[in-house]
Amino acid sequence: MSSRPIRRLASVRIFGVRVDDVVEDEVLAWIDDIIRRREVRRIATVNPEFLMEARDDPTFAAVLNAADIATADGAGVLWAAQRFGRRLRGRVTGSDLALRIIREASARSWRLFLLGAAPGVAERVAAMAVSRAPGVAIVGCHAGDPAPEYDDVLVARVRAARPDILLVAYPFRAQERWIARNLTRLQVPVTIGVGGAFDFIAGVVPRAPAWMRRLGLEWAYRVLRQPWRWRRIVRAVPAFIIAVLRAGAGPA
Repeated sequence: MSSRPIRRLASVRIFGVRVDDVVEDEVLAWIDDIIRRREVRRIATVNPEFLMEARDDPTFAAVLNAADIATADGAGVLWAAQRFGRRLRGRVTGSDLALRIIREASARSWRLFLLGAAPGVAERVAAMAVSRAPGVAIVGCHAGDPAPEYDDVLVARVRAARPDILLVAYPFRAQERWIARNLTRLQVPVTIGVGGAFDFIAGVVPRAPAWMRRLGLEWAYRVLRQPWRWRRIVRAVPAFIIAVLRAGAGPA
């Protein structure tokens, strides 16, 4: 693995977590550069739920801060960044980034491995990708389990496939810890935690309409579609807003 440092990005800290001022096109260009250089790097897509967890758990904050790039996943993070002193240029969500990577993989000759989600979901994403871009190289699909006792098996499977990009779609706490724990052993140029992206792309879970996403109301759509998740969503959105307002402007 190269030790060459990446370009330092402008950033803001929210509850101790670094969020970088980066837009999607820049992330794609960075990914392409890392693959060409055969380095080993990691991207975290940080949403309010990540930040609330990091606020209460310094070890999780450290896991996020170890990422080479941490993007703002959602309008709530953009709003919070402005409260903490920096207007970010835009958001880069896990779902949008995963879909963009899948769409561009064929033209850029990227080899992709899809890890996570429920059994069969990654395969559905791969089938969709192949139908839209027949030359796309999906070199592996596997649901797996992010528990530490399965690390050796998953790492061996991924390494054998030799992907350029590994998209990991587990629940966010386990997902980011799994990536941090196994990154150097994986020897994949770019690993990205994308959360529920596979479910959205495969159509297992409907995504909010674009106008709701633009207004930062994706959380409200999820409450309507999945009311059993209201406790988790309340913590991720209204509780996050209250925490940011209480913290006030300036570094947290």
